[in-house]
Amino acid sequence: MPELPLTGGCGCRAVRFEVDAPPTGASYCHCGRCRHRTGTGVQISVRVQPGSVRVVEGEPQLRTWLLEDGFGKVFCGTCGCSLFATDRADGEIMIVRMGAFDDDPGVRPQAHQFVAYAPAWAPVPDDGLPRFDERLPPG
Repeated sequence: MPELPLTGGCGCRAVRFEVDAPPTGASYCHCGRCRHRTGTGVQISVRVQPGSVRVVEGEPQLRTWLLEDGFGKVFCGTCGCSLFATDRADGEIMIVRMGAFDDDPGVRPQAHQFVAYAPAWAPVPDDGLPRFDERLPPG
């Protein structure tokens, strides 16, 4: 495990954050929302412990795309970089986008979710990880 706190931020460095507890897991997401939000075929997300993420610079730059269901999608309002996903009920950061970390966060994706929505041009690799047609089961 890398030394804590883990650090990261957006591409323009307007937003910076720290994570003071080890991540609890990571997964690949192949849903249409992630595909459109990132412009890629798959998003890698890192689950974090509630209360472990602290925005240390640029909080006024953060923007949130709230959906009718699912997590809020948080991004930098200046450069557009995707950073977090938040709980709809209380705004708590539950997920950090793997690409937003400065260095290796010490976890590897453990499953693929929403594989039923993977586009033909970005097939789910045969990497031995569990696959779920919809959301990962709780736990």
